[in-house]
Amino acid sequence: MLRRAGQSLHHFLLGRKSSAGYSSYSSEAKMSRPVQARRLEGTDKNIWVEFVKLAATYSKVNLGQGFPDFPPPDFLKEAFVRALSGENHMLHQYTRAFGHPPLVNILAQFFGKLLGRDLDPMTNVMVTVGAYQALFCCFQAFIEEGDEVIIIEPFFDCYEPMTKMAGGTPVFVPLRPKAPKDGKLMSSADWQLDPAELASKFSERTKAIVLNSPNNPLGKVFSRGELELIADLCVKHDVLCISDEVYEWLVYDGKEHIRIASLQGMWDRTVIIGSAGKTFSATGWKVGWTVGPNRLLQHLRNVHQNSVYHCATIAQEAVAQGFQRELELYGKADSYFVQLPKELQQKRDWLVQSLDAVGMKPIVPEGTYFLVADISKFKSDVPDVPDSDEPYDSRFAKWMVKNKGLAAIPLSAFYSGAHKNNYNHFIRFCFAKEEATLKAANDILQKWKREKTSP
Repeated sequence: MLRRAGQSLHHFLLGRKSSAGYSSYSSEAKMSRPVQARRLEGTDKNIWVEFVKLAATYSKVNLGQGFPDFPPPDFLKEAFVRALSGENHMLHQYTRAFGHPPLVNILAQFFGKLLGRDLDPMTNVMVTVGAYQALFCCFQAFIEEGDEVIIIEPFFDCYEPMTKMAGGTPVFVPLRPKAPKDGKLMSSADWQLDPAELASKFSERTKAIVLNSPNNPLGKVFSRGELELIADLCVKHDVLCISDEVYEWLVYDGKEHIRIASLQGMWDRTVIIGSAGKTFSATGWKVGWTVGPNRLLQHLRNVHQNSVYHCATIAQEAVAQGFQRELELYGKADSYFVQLPKELQQKRDWLVQSLDAVGMKPIVPEGTYFLVADISKFKSDVPDVPDSDEPYDSRFAKWMVKNKGLAAIPLSAFYSGAHKNNYNHFIRFCFAKEEATLKAANDILQKWKREKTSP
């Protein structure tokens, strides 16, 4: 009876609307007012949406996106299984919003050791949904209209739109390449800041500088001297530092990752950002964190609680156990943080040799998953298009994945609009892959070389 009555009432109301001259179909009542928030203007394009689709459609070998195609370490997977199937049913429920207590406790111990200071797990550490959300919290918490944010080029591509969405203005300063001597391959260390140029970017409007070391896409590990230059300017101008250190354990050739927060005057003005995805080769888990003084993190907590609010409990539990193991093995040969960079350095060297052998001149990275290669000798395969708005390396990368089955990312994607064409003859490869994947990439490159040299 109630259902029939409800249907009768529904038809009665529709009949009244129709008889009054109104349409009974709400889809015809279109909105005329703008719906997009102004802060989203100019942030709709994303390199990953386009190139991930191209790679999925055409690639035989994907060296584009920065994720390993090998598994996380066994001890981490086992920790996840224990958390998932164990008797502690509360691991399936909400945990503390700002970080699962076991995880923030071990992160406070671990980073306290690295920074040489006592950290309060409840106020100096916050867990996020990957480093990406940690970055978003920083920009939303600190940046507003009228603020300027200094971004070092090339930069991880989200820094610019996140600055703009917060109302800020990005100010770009490039790493400038210097040709190596004696015909050696260029290193990421050969890309350097000009001290005077960097100093000129600081003003009374500067609110923050974004530092990414080791740097994606270049693989540059900033030296102590370079970090001291940045630190001195931050202190002089009372500027915040958003320090993206997700590749902190992935440094090669005996290089040292120096945490800028450990330099004089920088702890009080720095937010460190880390990633379990990069640390433990589990990018899909999306567990990140921030470390810093409570005076800064209290504002990040405000953004976090009013956006994501909570991160997956089981993943946090497993990461906590992973860090507990690494704290006990810190500096020892069995440590994953010692083993992984050794393995990746071998993969890096293998890809460097493979690219160099076919004429794509690689820039040897000091860290990260990535290396950038100069494609100038391959320009005959993809001729220039006069008056094209698309950077050359973007067209080259699209042509390469469609015609050769090899996916990579154009370096111009990591530059501001005004500077994209200044560095448009480089593409970025990811070498954090299985040996079979890298061998398949080499086979494609060797076949390509034969095709170029055959009559």
